[in-house]
Amino acid sequence: MTPEDGAVPRGQEATTDSWWRARLSNLYGLFAISMMMFDGREAAEIMRLAATSVSSLSGCTTDATYLVDENGAAIPQDGAEKAHPGLAAAVGELGGQSGRIELADGQWRWCHALRGLGGLTGHLVVRAERPPSRDEVFLLNSLGQQTAAALASATLLKRERRQSVVLRELNDQLSTSVERLKQQTQVHDVLSTISASGAGEPGIAHALHQLTALPVAIEDRFGNLRAWGGPGRPDPYPKVGAPRREELLRHAATRPEPVRVKDRLVSLVRPRHEVLGVLALIDPARAAGADEVFALEYGSTVLALELSHQRSLAEAELRLRRDLVDDLIAGTDDGSAYARAEAIGHDLRRPHHVVVLRWSDDLAEDVVAEATGRAVTTLGLVSLVSRHTGAVVLLVAGRLDAPALFASVSESLGAEGAIGVGSRCDTPGRLPKSYEEAVRALDIRRGSQTSNGVTRFDQLGIYRILDTGQNHADVVEFVDEWLGKLLDYDTRRNAELVPTLARYLECGGSYGDTAAALMIHRSTLRYRLGRIREITELDLNDVDSRLNLHLATRVWQVLRGSP
Repeated sequence: MTPEDGAVPRGQEATTDSWWRARLSNLYGLFAISMMMFDGREAAEIMRLAATSVSSLSGCTTDATYLVDENGAAIPQDGAEKAHPGLAAAVGELGGQSGRIELADGQWRWCHALRGLGGLTGHLVVRAERPPSRDEVFLLNSLGQQTAAALASATLLKRERRQSVVLRELNDQLSTSVERLKQQTQVHDVLSTISASGAGEPGIAHALHQLTALPVAIEDRFGNLRAWGGPGRPDPYPKVGAPRREELLRHAATRPEPVRVKDRLVSLVRPRHEVLGVLALIDPARAAGADEVFALEYGSTVLALELSHQRSLAEAELRLRRDLVDDLIAGTDDGSAYARAEAIGHDLRRPHHVVVLRWSDDLAEDVVAEATGRAVTTLGLVSLVSRHTGAVVLLVAGRLDAPALFASVSESLGAEGAIGVGSRCDTPGRLPKSYEEAVRALDIRRGSQTSNGVTRFDQLGIYRILDTGQNHADVVEFVDEWLGKLLDYDTRRNAELVPTLARYLECGGSYGDTAAALMIHRSTLRYRLGRIREITELDLNDVDSRLNLHLATRVWQVLRGSP
């Protein structure tokens, strides 16, 4: 084919083929670079790959690269420190746009602003001795576009990875929360079911042991064990002193969560502000975690409801018992009394004694009542209790050991007090009279020389007639009239004439019985009786003198507190 026919000369055809091969090679290289940029690299690696690819696509070299962070600041990448000192400022003056940069060294420079869908992501600055050709500009622009797209993709990938980590953490937290919620729901269901079943404190302690795999102790506010759940129950149960116990309660009351005390995790049981008890996990290995702590806290709530319910029932029964006692000592019909007593579980058909207790004025009435209640429980007495006109009143069924009751209350209160006991009552109608007798016996004891002790009304004998409460001074004067000289003699000489006379008269004038009772020789007794006759100038065989002296010695025994 000839040139005239439009054929390309053989030499020119070779040049054209060489041009296309070069362009295809550059395009293939650009495609390969693009593939590498989108293979999951970090932004710095993408920028580094773009920087090293500039010289293979054109006659230019990379002057510097910058990545733009989330705050819009341009961060120089590797090699930027070798660039012209004014380059960074010149890039900033472009305001995030692509453009020509002219510096003092006279080289050609161009800044490619790399933009993605999210905005500006970086800058690629190239330089050369002279401006690149149109083909080279096309390749460099394409490289910039691919780099910007790759940077945007890397940013999205990084964000997705970060979100994936956050989602994974949230999922783990959610799984943990769901699992913990299941465990807490189990705790709630188990303890609520036990509370509703009426199993009481032992049931709560056992259920909490099953939930935590730790031994459980339920104590009252004083440290006494009320219930135990699990193995290893100590016997006897250890109890700290009152000061240390109060210190523990004060410390625990200041904390919103359970507190650790040595090998125990302790939670207060207090429905309001009053501490009703203590719930404790026995945890010497310190194995209790958040789940066990939750179980302990919820157990404390359930136990608080249980103890509050028990207290409400006890207070209601106590009010019923007090009302019944008040009505019984005031006087009520037997049928009503029997029915009301049966309603609160007390057998009023048994013989009863009315007991009145009054202690030191320094002690509050409720303190005395509480100590009396503990003494009654300790002695196993079956009784009804109330408070009346500043004293504690007991109706005791069956046999009454009054000295033991006095000793127990005295040990608890550590102060002086007195107890008066009325005579036996076989029917409720006799109780008002027995109450008056108990009050009278109490008053006589409190007015005697030994005001601390027990006086039974049936021990007063003739004194019940002589002293009606209105003529006490006359009774004292009577004793002084008949025994005054002997009492003075006994005081001065530290003698025993009055006790000897009292025993002699009690023994009906028998020398042998009197000497044996006093554990003295008969001759000693004769001497003392002789001295009595001399001092009193009375004939002990005279019926009137003998009667008055006997009455006086009986009253003297009552007045000195030993009826």
